[in-house]
Amino acid sequence: MRKLLWFTIGVVIAALLGTYLLSAKWYLLAAGICAVVLVVCLVSMLRLPKMRIAAMVSMAAAFGFLWLLGYDALCLSVVRAYDMQTVSVIITATDYSYETDYGAATEGKVSLHGRSYKILAYHEKEIVLAPGDRLQGDFELRSCLPGGAHESSVNRSNNIFLTARPRGELTTEPCQKTPLAGYPSVIRRAISDQIHRIFSEDTASFACALLLGQTDEIDYETDTALKVSGIRHVIAVSGLHVTILFSLVYVFTGRRRWITAIVGIPVLFLFAAVAGFSPSITRACMMHSLMVVGMLFDKEYDPPTALSFAVLGMLLINPWVATNVGFQLSAGCMIGILLFSERIKNYLMSPKRLGRFKGIKKKLSNAFSASVSVSISAVIVTTPLCAAYFGMVSLLGPLTNLLTLWVISFVFYGIILACAVGAMVPVVGGIIAWLIAWPIRYVLWMADTIAMFPLSAVYTRSVYILLWLVFIYLLLAVYYIARRKRPLLLSACAVIGLCVALLASWTEQHQDKLRMTVLDVGQGQCILLQSEGKNFLVDCGSYSDTFAADEAAALLLSQGIYHLDGMIVTHFDYDHAGGVWNLLTRVPADVLYLPNCVDEDSTGQLLYSYTDGTVVTVKEDMVITFGQAKISMFPSQTAISNNESGLCILFQRENCDILITGDQNAAGELELIRHTQLPELEVLIVGHHGSKTSTSRELLIKTSPEIAIISVGENNSYGHPTDEVLERLQKFGCMIYRTDLDGTIVYKG
Repeated sequence: MRKLLWFTIGVVIAALLGTYLLSAKWYLLAAGICAVVLVVCLVSMLRLPKMRIAAMVSMAAAFGFLWLLGYDALCLSVVRAYDMQTVSVIITATDYSYETDYGAATEGKVSLHGRSYKILAYHEKEIVLAPGDRLQGDFELRSCLPGGAHESSVNRSNNIFLTARPRGELTTEPCQKTPLAGYPSVIRRAISDQIHRIFSEDTASFACALLLGQTDEIDYETDTALKVSGIRHVIAVSGLHVTILFSLVYVFTGRRRWITAIVGIPVLFLFAAVAGFSPSITRACMMHSLMVVGMLFDKEYDPPTALSFAVLGMLLINPWVATNVGFQLSAGCMIGILLFSERIKNYLMSPKRLGRFKGIKKKLSNAFSASVSVSISAVIVTTPLCAAYFGMVSLLGPLTNLLTLWVISFVFYGIILACAVGAMVPVVGGIIAWLIAWPIRYVLWMADTIAMFPLSAVYTRSVYILLWLVFIYLLLAVYYIARRKRPLLLSACAVIGLCVALLASWTEQHQDKLRMTVLDVGQGQCILLQSEGKNFLVDCGSYSDTFAADEAAALLLSQGIYHLDGMIVTHFDYDHAGGVWNLLTRVPADVLYLPNCVDEDSTGQLLYSYTDGTVVTVKEDMVITFGQAKISMFPSQTAISNNESGLCILFQRENCDILITGDQNAAGELELIRHTQLPELEVLIVGHHGSKTSTSRELLIKTSPEIAIISVGENNSYGHPTDEVLERLQKFGCMIYRTDLDGTIVYKG
């Protein structure tokens, strides 16, 4: 049966290469190369029998590339054909509509060329849809595939290859009877409403996330604490939740195999449907179902084979699931547990370490060893993925898991009991919810407490931390092949390496007299100014407030900066100030500098509540001097619009001058020139992300910047930076750098 394992490995290799590196036109060539390798392996098998594994993998890889080619031709060619096309379609909602930052959205299905496709439709907030409702009108369809107008790895890994935006009036047709496929969404909505009725406000969102995987209600502070402490996985419905639920079913069915199969498998897949059939929970349900089927026929359950079957089945349904972060982490956890858990547990259970126990002490030592071994095993495989996707590695994750996971099962069961009883007897359900709220608060408190430690996590934005991670895995490889195992020596080398990496990360920025970092936050702006050991951040905003805050926090914390000397907000637009309040919950500022400008969304008032430091509203020119450096802030005296009334920032030290104009247009720049004696610039942060209304000829004549840096999002809908601005900058001899092309940009003066 292990042949399935090697075959799956080959298909996985093809899926990863085909989705991450290759386009459809290369699939056939890749399959041909794999076929050639297969022939070589088959010939080599005459002398080297072990080459049969390589033959199996290469044959599977060839099959995988051919499958990708067929899937692309049959399913995705239609998607590409409709990219940026406006067509009249009927979209049938498969779930409830939900609000977004710019309106509302609904997942649904649409028929194109006789084939049904999942689609994500955007529309006005006033349109409220339920499963089965139909939305009709003219929509501009956008492909989520690489190179498409709405490229999104998250969407396509969840089988959504198209998004739709309305182009005209829309009509809705309510569904008279909810379709069968819509009932999981109805159940999810009912459970969510029940949880919010009987649970307290501080625990309801966590209860919804734990049971249903609805993490959108988790506030930024809590979500960050769970990530940093290493237990974010408890609210991402996956194998842990399926195991807990199956254990409950197994007990209720009296551990009878046939009843467990008849009841358990449908319950598991209903749970998966209610939780949205995420790749991680689908994988877990398939593996548990195989285990139950094996029990029925007295077949030994082989976890590697079960994992292979689940992964292969999901890739055949949608090869792009290989790019899903949750799927990779879920499968990675299982691989780590299968490879290392038993060895680590046996090491810990050795009488030399825990001693010889009997009775209850032996059970406790077994539970302790099992918990530690599972946590460490999962971390070994998933750490590189966390580093790549989230930019952080939780150092205290195994400890947090050890302190909290034991209570998660009780909380999970308690939420189910509270909802079930509460539906019949609300008072009793409320009492149960009140009791369950306390262990929930314990988990949240533990996450908050551990996350507060300065070194609870390290951030891979620092190249030195990346080198340390490589060093750790080289150490593990040496430890694995060494005859004499010395875990204490391994641990000592790891700790010493971490200390060296942290020291290098924290001292590097002090080597420069002046340093400016323009973060790549997409369509937004976030700039770190550093000199004389002082750190000031100018703006923190993007298309996503959490993304901008995460990027800024990762940069600051990777340098050992746990508080800012100043946070400066040029104006209150979302793409400049949207992430400030989230950032301040992680990295507080001694002083918050706000503009005296239009504040339609009361952003300034919100920021007041998120800072414990001094708040200064800049109404006239202000200069902050520290050592040989200074930051000058220039407010507008006449403008009335938000952009024009924002702050301009001049950062200077010795012969280095850097100007940040925010979203000032040409009129605001002209006022700045008249009001202020501007020097010739080394660096100009191009105004309004490269809009044609900013970075005027007059400003360039006055300042003659050597370098122009544009903070702009890739393929943004505004067309920034415009050709006019780029031509203007080139005409004045500026060296141009862009965050959409160059990523985060560091200037050292």
